[in-house]
Amino acid sequence: MATGSISTPRDTPIHAVGRAVVRCIEFTGDLSLFGWQMVSWMLIRLPRGSVLLPCMYQIGVRSIPVVIVTGMFIGMVLAVQGYDQLRLMRMESRLGAMINVTLVKELGPVLAATMLAGRVGSAMSAELGTMRVTEQIDALRALGANPIQYLVVPRFLACVLLIPALTAVADGVGIVGGWFFSTQVLGINSLQYWMHTYHFVTAYDVLSGLVKSVFFGASIALVACHRGFNCGRGAEGVGRAATEAFVLAFMAILILDFFLGMFVNTLYYMLWSTPISLL
Repeated sequence: MATGSISTPRDTPIHAVGRAVVRCIEFTGDLSLFGWQMVSWMLIRLPRGSVLLPCMYQIGVRSIPVVIVTGMFIGMVLAVQGYDQLRLMRMESRLGAMINVTLVKELGPVLAATMLAGRVGSAMSAELGTMRVTEQIDALRALGANPIQYLVVPRFLACVLLIPALTAVADGVGIVGGWFFSTQVLGINSLQYWMHTYHFVTAYDVLSGLVKSVFFGASIALVACHRGFNCGRGAEGVGRAATEAFVLAFMAILILDFFLGMFVNTLYYMLWSTPISLL
């Protein structure tokens, strides 16, 4: 190196980790501010029915076929995988309890939300990203309308209201699919199937799964709308925004499922452990 020249620092793995941490903090802060603006507008004024109902139709009604197929095969897959394990322990009659507890508490909400993140989240992000690229969002601001209040709030409310309903549909179809495969293919007695389901599946299990789906729907809408509003230029930017919306929403679903699962289990033991210990 020549005398008097300025040396530049090398790009080490520590620098890459630091940049990743800074980008993660920036994204978290930007997403939090975006969510705060959305909640503020939602508290000030709810969207009109003419704006909310088309969003509910796109998110809810048009997602029913996907949810039905997903729920049906979740129930049948659980029957296939659980039967051999229970048969080794001579407990195959309890297959219904295993299928339905797993379905309503975990797999139903998580997999239904994952499918909806792919269908609904990517579509919302691509739609808003296209509006960003074609300057339709800027046109709304020029006309005096707030884009978050007009574009984000209806989609957020539709996801929060309808994704739990779609999860309930997936749970119901999955229960029927698991029952049909267990009784008609695997030879499980139908009476024992429903009897063990009745004794082991509680209303708390069903309610906890539906409460999880509310948070999943909120995360899907928030992440998808944020990615659409921060879309890059051109068709490549729209495609990247749709991909990021699905990936980030899927990660948010798994993280929320972990923490909500811990909270639900802790609350269950707090509410019911004392009466049980007194018996």
